[in-house]
Amino acid sequence: MATHEATVEGVGVGVGDDGPGHPVVLLRVRDELVPIFVSADQAQSMQHALDGTPFERPLTHDLFVDMVAEFGAAIDRIRIDDLADGTFYAKIDTEQYTDDERSEMVFDARPSDGIALALRVDCPIIVSDEVVDEAGRDPDELGFVDEEEARRQHDLGEEDEGFDFGDDEDDSPFGGDDPF
Repeated sequence: MATHEATVEGVGVGVGDDGPGHPVVLLRVRDELVPIFVSADQAQSMQHALDGTPFERPLTHDLFVDMVAEFGAAIDRIRIDDLADGTFYAKIDTEQYTDDERSEMVFDARPSDGIALALRVDCPIIVSDEVVDEAGRDPDELGFVDEEEARRQHDLGEEDEGFDFGDDEDDSPFGGDDPF
């Protein structure tokens, strides 16, 4: 099974004819975007990691990373390797050293949790060809405008379309108040 490394293009809310929709994370794989719908909490956690903003108390993903490190283990990579009936499946590949012996462990996970962890530990996100073939979309098909292009259009007074990435607190798809 061929795989490709993905980059997180952004986290936001899909915007359509009916207005804002559900939170989504966009992965760029090959020359396509793979939209994965997530909960508002997961999207917020990913956005905190992307922004590098500290939080008063550790979020679940921060706590998990701290615990893994304390147990002498590390997260090596996240694999999004299956898509069945509209549901994405992922695995977290880890390693642990005990008594100078390396042990590899694999954990089943929701892709949203895996992505939130990968953003915190800067490990690769790997997506299988099968997933990209089924879920990948042309950026133009999604009406995606990258952040630089959106800023350029905004500066020129043009209307941007596609996804709201909530760069301004007032424009945040999760509202200005942090529920945590």
